[in-house]
Amino acid sequence: MDRRQLADFLRSRRERITPADVGLPAGPRRRTPGLRREEVAQLAFISTEYYTRLEQARGPRPSREVLAGLTRALRLSDVERDHLHHLAGAPPGPPPGPSREVRPSILALLRRLPQAAAIVLSATYEVLAWNDLAAALMEDFSALPRRDRNLVRRAFLGPRPEGRRLYGVSDVEEFSASAVRNLRATAGRYPDDPEVTGLIRELLDGSEDFARLWAAHDVCAAPTLCKTFRHPVVGPVSVNCDVLDISDRDQQVVIYTADPGTPSENALRLLSVVGTQRMDVPL
Repeated sequence: MDRRQLADFLRSRRERITPADVGLPAGPRRRTPGLRREEVAQLAFISTEYYTRLEQARGPRPSREVLAGLTRALRLSDVERDHLHHLAGAPPGPPPGPSREVRPSILALLRRLPQAAAIVLSATYEVLAWNDLAAALMEDFSALPRRDRNLVRRAFLGPRPEGRRLYGVSDVEEFSASAVRNLRATAGRYPDDPEVTGLIRELLDGSEDFARLWAAHDVCAAPTLCKTFRHPVVGPVSVNCDVLDISDRDQQVVIYTADPGTPSENALRLLSVVGTQRMDVPL
């Protein structure tokens, strides 16, 4: 274990993350670059004293559970996670939880799809990345804390603005059932990840529908080929739904496109110009 290098690495990763990145308020008197030590400790489910000792090169060798918590709290990439394990003298094993790092090439792909709404989903249905048209069609995800970007949580627990469940999609029941099946498979791949188990526990406690579907123990889902969004400004938008698997990250790119020459294509064109502005709200 290289205590000094481990301490320096932890400090450098902590200082690069903003509170907004992990859904925390910045606060009026923040002088520390990035997160505070106590915030990292809270996110990693360890004591502030223990984390402080690690950053001061005085801590004992962290367990794999602690390293997994630090990886999640500091939003480390797969390469950074492996480096952390080597510094701690514990060669890395399989990833403890779903990856949240989106490859730069995938982010570039989203930007190169100006006539398609596209998002990247994690294995737990968290929206990790999106393009401008997806934000206009669904929601400005950049304005939401991380926990509210989860589509399964939104489908079963809300909120439901203007009475629309999950952006008013026509297949919300089918999506919900499919998501439960996929989430059960995710739980099987990451049985020790606290975010996965916590999400499932929250859904079981908060939704009878989720609990009923979960009890069926189904783990396969048929793909959805098309759906209709009931948009509050441009009305119904019918789109084709194509999903690209990113197997090495356990992620999916979901692409929504409208058939050429249809009113839905015109609606998407309008949304690409308007963006996330609301035309029905007086200035």
